[in-house]
Amino acid sequence: MINTNNTLLEIRNLSVTYPTRRGEVKAVENLSLTVPAGGRLCLVGESGCGKSTVLHAILRLLRPPGRITNGELLFRGRDLRKLRAKEIQGVRGKEISMIFQDPLTTLNPVFPVGEQIRESLRLHQIIPGLSLPWPLDIIRRKQEKEIVLKAMQEVGIPSPMDRYSIYPHQFSGGMQQRALIALALVCGPALLLADEPTTSLDVTIQAQILDLMLKINQDHNTTIVMVTHDLGVAAEFCDTIAVMYAGRIVEIGPAETIVIHPHHPYTRGLLTCRPHIGEKAQQVKPIEGNVPDLTHLPPGCAFAPRCPLAQTVCEQGPVPLIQVEKNVLTRCLQPVDNRRDPSWTWDQIVRI
Repeated sequence: MINTNNTLLEIRNLSVTYPTRRGEVKAVENLSLTVPAGGRLCLVGESGCGKSTVLHAILRLLRPPGRITNGELLFRGRDLRKLRAKEIQGVRGKEISMIFQDPLTTLNPVFPVGEQIRESLRLHQIIPGLSLPWPLDIIRRKQEKEIVLKAMQEVGIPSPMDRYSIYPHQFSGGMQQRALIALALVCGPALLLADEPTTSLDVTIQAQILDLMLKINQDHNTTIVMVTHDLGVAAEFCDTIAVMYAGRIVEIGPAETIVIHPHHPYTRGLLTCRPHIGEKAQQVKPIEGNVPDLTHLPPGCAFAPRCPLAQTVCEQGPVPLIQVEKNVLTRCLQPVDNRRDPSWTWDQIVRI
């Protein structure tokens, strides 16, 4: 875990399991992260590696029978695990907001988009008073609507007054995503969790959404933790990348270092199995083998059965995160040293 000043979120030794008939699935195991205020961190990895589970655990939104079995979730010094149900409800949407993966299934199809955004203001009493006398209640509703229209305009929804009263299915995919971002930001949270916010969008709209989130981060100093499977998106947007495999962080460090000089064989595998711009006769090299069974993880490195550099020592016991250079930690006993011979450039990664 990298120490930083001005810490907003600190995760210590988080473990999440899902009981099944075949045994406990270790979705996240002993994960530690530190996110500074105003920072942008990306969790990257294959599907099923535990990225989204981390975000759901932070807000205590794990679906039963999933449960947190260990760890601390420190937000502004408070352990979110120890908050009562009513207290965590006051945190969700107000201090910590989340952009879910599929906007069309997240937004309620039977309510206008503007009213769904306003509902967040009402629940958190940003403008106090849930049951005011008629004249005062009308004034409060008008003030809430003005805040919602401003939020819709800020996230790039054109003609917000006209679109306030229309329904989610009348929005395009990009506009639905912008509406979700407006919903997440309307109460002014300090931390924004984004679960694959660009997956279902075309490349042009992806770039627009990433630019919008970057603007939000810079204008409001909103801390962002984003989940993505695309290292190109992570490299372009985040200042820190944490690569996950089988529920654990296997490499973490500054985005440019992780992308240009990866030390863990899995990180390098993720980069070599994607096409790179500028290469005429390119060969995509998939990572051989399969993801391990999360109910029966090997005693040593979980990536060892697929790793071309694995040795006997890699399979004998747990592998700790090792500092291989400044601010870079790698969970590998045989780290790749390719600092003198990079296989790609920064532009080849972020422009795809």
